[in-house]
Amino acid sequence: MSVPYETAAYEPAESPESPEEHLARLLGRALNSFELPDEAIRQLDCALAHDSSLHSAHHSAGLHRETYRHTWLLADGSAVTLWELVHNTAPGSEPQHEVYVDEEELRAATARLPLPPDAPDFELPVLMTTAAPVPGPRHVYVPDDSADHARRLLRRAENADRPDTATTQALTTAFAHQITQAFGRPGRAGRAGLSFSLYEHAFLLRDGRELSLWEVEHTATEDGRHMCEVYPTEDAARDAMERRAARQA
Repeated sequence: MSVPYETAAYEPAESPESPEEHLARLLGRALNSFELPDEAIRQLDCALAHDSSLHSAHHSAGLHRETYRHTWLLADGSAVTLWELVHNTAPGSEPQHEVYVDEEELRAATARLPLPPDAPDFELPVLMTTAAPVPGPRHVYVPDDSADHARRLLRRAENADRPDTATTQALTTAFAHQITQAFGRPGRAGRAGLSFSLYEHAFLLRDGRELSLWEVEHTATEDGRHMCEVYPTEDAARDAMERRAARQA
């Protein structure tokens, strides 16, 4: 008699886990974790986020097998997947956990299980089992004292409408960043010698989010001195450049 895969003997964590905690729990229960390549484990040291999902289930005559996909997002935008096999075909019917680095190894391990050949295999639809592509970071980040860089950038900003406290707090978790110059606008020439430069300071946060600050450096001041302004969006920064240029035209 078959049963739906929802009855699989697998309980997700009741509270959110960090990527490191999830990996430790997975390796701690897997009987063959010592067989995993060291390189695969080292890659996961820099994981920013993770996701787990039931891939398929096989139930019949009191025996069951489930497979789970565990995926981690790394700091460089790539992803690493480990496959977990859970079954109760060993003597004593206690659930056994095994983990593999690719589907080929998973299939080979599954084929060795003493399950009846007519046991139905409940596999989730492709739409559910194929995770949406994880977008890679838009920037090539350099790990550095990025939180301090953000603090110093905001400290020298002279505009009153600079990023709010929530943004400032989020940036305390930044661990890598990239600075790039943006071009285009403002279109007005303004007075001779007037200059504008726009820079994007992109930060990678510990939780995997990307957050950018937009810095405007210009000489559209009464005495022609250089001034720094920082905005939370590119549009806000470019609008400020337009306003400054218009006043000096």
